[in-house]
Amino acid sequence: MTARLSCVILTMGDRPAEVSRAVDSVLDQRGTQVELVVVGNGAGVPGLPSGVRTVLLPQNVGVAAGRNAGAEACGGDVVLFLDDDGWYPDTGLARHVAARFAADPALAVLSMRVVDPDGGPGARWHVPRLRAGDPGRSSVVTTFLGGACAIRRSSFTEAGGYPGTFFYGHEETDLAWRLMDRGYRLEYDAAARICHHTLPNARHGTFRRRDGRNRVLLARRNLPWPLAVVYLADWMALTVARERSPDRLRPWFSGFAEGWRTSPGGRQPISMRTAWRMTRAGRPPVI
Repeated sequence: MTARLSCVILTMGDRPAEVSRAVDSVLDQRGTQVELVVVGNGAGVPGLPSGVRTVLLPQNVGVAAGRNAGAEACGGDVVLFLDDDGWYPDTGLARHVAARFAADPALAVLSMRVVDPDGGPGARWHVPRLRAGDPGRSSVVTTFLGGACAIRRSSFTEAGGYPGTFFYGHEETDLAWRLMDRGYRLEYDAAARICHHTLPNARHGTFRRRDGRNRVLLARRNLPWPLAVVYLADWMALTVARERSPDRLRPWFSGFAEGWRTSPGGRQPISMRTAWRMTRAGRPPVI
């Protein structure tokens, strides 16, 4: 039986041309029907085609809670999450995704291949694994790209969706670890393509603070304490080595401290068996 598909596009209303392009790429899919839900995250979304469902949130609740709201409005078995400035270049993508999920009940997430619309090599951080040199190689992974993925809706609900407290940053890894702890599998599928720019997230003014804060929340929510200590020490050392500049390190450490003052929500440490599965997949939960 073919899986029914829904797609969620989250927008703050400041990219009308890009949203229109993203919407058109969903509506142009052939071979299987896709229900489309556009979430206005603290903004209206005028001018959408007939049949597109809208969810209007009164204020910007962040990427995590915004995508949760979109998923709640969906009726499909599988939900595709598409960034509002991305688009699907292949009209057969939905058919491919539906077939993958229908064939494999243990598959919870497909992370898609992000291609540079200008024909460049793409960004390494768009390949959700440590060995990112070959974006054309599919593999099992332990995290995924939130704006370029497809998720089994029942698994998403079972794991509690994205952690709204995170606002944005590492909410995908939180969900991924919880899914893996429930026995599900995540895959990076190089045959499922999305076009998106290659600008780094660090261009956003609040990125470093949220990065530091959410790494602490991620560890507090999901890791046994011995692994949490190593994970946070590793990322502190990596951040210092990468950033170096006091102006860049200051907001990261401010966020790191904030992570200890903020309630992480429900703590559900993954099992050591899950940690071993992650290690076998090429990314132990300390990196």
